[in-house]
Amino acid sequence: QVQLVESGGGSVQAGGSLKLSCVASGYISAICRMAWYRQAPGQERDLVSSISRGGATNYADSVKGRFTISQGNVEHMLYLQMNSLKTEDTGVYVCAAEISDITTYYRCPGHYNYWGQGTQVTVSS
Repeated sequence: QVQLVESGGGSVQAGGSLKLSCVASGYISAICRMAWYRQAPGQERDLVSSISRGGATNYADSVKGRFTISQGNVEHMLYLQMNSLKTEDTGVYVCAAEISDITTYYRCPGHYNYWGQGTQVTVSS
């Protein structure tokens, strides 16, 4: 069973920075993609940023130039460096992964098949 665990959330004033971490554990054949999603109160879960196995990145327009997604030197780690935080960045940040394992017959499934529980980020004015 694969698990994703996030950390690094907290409360910060507008203009501040936070760095989120996500670690994937369990029997993992390969990680095809990883991503960060954000769910604000009363809103749907939105994609913030993603990174492919090859390192290609993608960002929501609202965070371009402020957030940086990266994979760690330690295997199965994912980070999100968040700078110049705004009040509208507030929400629960959830780590997602597209993982090749025995349940997918060791192929990339084409969707995020594992999700973390999320870490709260609160930005105050």
